[in-house]
Amino acid sequence: MYITISAQKTNAGFPKSSGSFVKYLEKENEGLQPDEMEYFFDQSQDRIQPEQVIQEIDHNTAKLKQKEPKFYSITLNPSERELKAIKDAPQALREFTREAMKDYAKAFHREIDGRPVKVDDIKYYAKIERHRSFKGHDLQIRENQSFATKILALKNEIRNIEQGRQTGNIKALNKQIIKLEQKAPHQLRGQRIVRGMEKPGFQSHIHIVVSRKDRSNRYSLSPGSKHRASEVELHGKSIKRGFDRNQFFNNAEKSFDRLFNYQRNFAEAYQSRKLLLKEPKSYFLSLQKLPIKEQKLAFSLLQKAGINAPKLHIPKNNLELTLKAIHQLKRGVKRAIEAGSIGI
Repeated sequence: MYITISAQKTNAGFPKSSGSFVKYLEKENEGLQPDEMEYFFDQSQDRIQPEQVIQEIDHNTAKLKQKEPKFYSITLNPSERELKAIKDAPQALREFTREAMKDYAKAFHREIDGRPVKVDDIKYYAKIERHRSFKGHDLQIRENQSFATKILALKNEIRNIEQGRQTGNIKALNKQIIKLEQKAPHQLRGQRIVRGMEKPGFQSHIHIVVSRKDRSNRYSLSPGSKHRASEVELHGKSIKRGFDRNQFFNNAEKSFDRLFNYQRNFAEAYQSRKLLLKEPKSYFLSLQKLPIKEQKLAFSLLQKAGINAPKLHIPKNNLELTLKAIHQLKRGVKRAIEAGSIGI
């Protein structure tokens, strides 16, 4: 499970309307019949039109300054293993989203009318997306890149010959291109994997548009707050403030496990990724201490995420840990996280 929270931003700053973002999230519905579409949903409704989402978010911005974000984007990215566990069922994804948003509300160190923030205070709209495409940071694209570079050079050579800028044998160059296409290490349905090609398998993830203001349009609820679980004196009153991202990420993960009786492996856990980034040696030691079955699954998950974990030098009989192995694993996990559809 990988979760992100970000304020939608453009070159000009924060957009005044959620319209462009909401329309972007409608891209998978293009050309579909109404009964085939994925609709926006919230805590109680399953079929919300995009026009309603835009109106509700855009009109819930009282007293926000021009330089403040009007809404945030949250993405819930279950791994392929997690999606298999729930059979990629839309209803299960909606159920998980609603539980995760309860965890989101609880992560605010704020009070509304003297009580903690509840999910009913949050104005949000979520949408399931089913597809992902390969991007430049994916393992398959990176390992195919040398072939892509050679193919591009040959195509440029052919273009120059056709336009009379140089001489050469176009037929022979085309044969070289065919051979390179076939030799590229990562193929899909008989074709070299390239950027923009749709990824196979379960790729479902959830986009959430959440208002900066609470449902009453009176309180600002910023998940981007740099203050965590603190209090400040304002107009003679003690005001709670802040948002705990670690709490949100941890609890959302636990909600998934509880809802679907999911047995989470060490390599899949948010706390493990955090441990890797902060204390890589402890991460290695924890991998070593796993039962054999769990250790094999952990290495399998790391490898699927694009990390050559089985090739790493991880001593079995002593505590010697090489910096090379640590850096390789950290770099691989970061790339896997950036890819979005990570296996961990």
